[in-house]
Amino acid sequence: MYIHSAGHKVIAVFYLIALLIMVAVHFIPAVPKLVEWGVGIVLLSLCLLVLWFFRIPPRPFDAAPNEITAVSDGKVVLVEEVDEPEVLGGKAIKVCIFLSIFDVHAQWAPIGGKLEYFKYHEGEYLVAWHEKSSTLNERTTFAQRTPAGLVVWRQIAGAVARRIRWFVEEGQDIGHADECGFILFGSRIDLYLPLGAEVVVEPGDRVVARGTVIARLPEVH
Repeated sequence: MYIHSAGHKVIAVFYLIALLIMVAVHFIPAVPKLVEWGVGIVLLSLCLLVLWFFRIPPRPFDAAPNEITAVSDGKVVLVEEVDEPEVLGGKAIKVCIFLSIFDVHAQWAPIGGKLEYFKYHEGEYLVAWHEKSSTLNERTTFAQRTPAGLVVWRQIAGAVARRIRWFVEEGQDIGHADECGFILFGSRIDLYLPLGAEVVVEPGDRVVARGTVIARLPEVH
């Protein structure tokens, strides 16, 4: 396990603020020792929580080339056929995964393929489970070319998440399960698959990035 580089600055700033608060509390004569200890315990707990948020545990990978693996940890909240106008301009199978603050928030490519399209969208910060968050919130759109068609996925910021990071560029060849991005705090991933895909998860399932198979694409010969 290691701490993701996206969190280094956040952790340093948070720890500095926590230290300054503790020093201030310690040198205020009127503050009882019991209160000082209470503040210290709360700040220590928050420091550990922030550190835990940016953890990256071991991520074993073993998937077939046509298998779509989870982009991020989280809970499947939606599987349905929808229109995807930005890239596909037509129908696709949408799989929506909600990430709580306790999930690992890095993202890994769901399949190997050239990144034919990438775009960052500025936006609002509705709660991640809001039905319009996928079109109104701050987000990115990735589209990877596969033999079975384009696989599109989005990082979507939530009410708390205000920073989306990405580590790939349009036109780049991305390997299956390569790290592609990171979202700070609560957020959501929307995955759009070709209509011929066999989805093997359903709402309520917990998924693990790089490990859980979300769907299988039809093999093209």
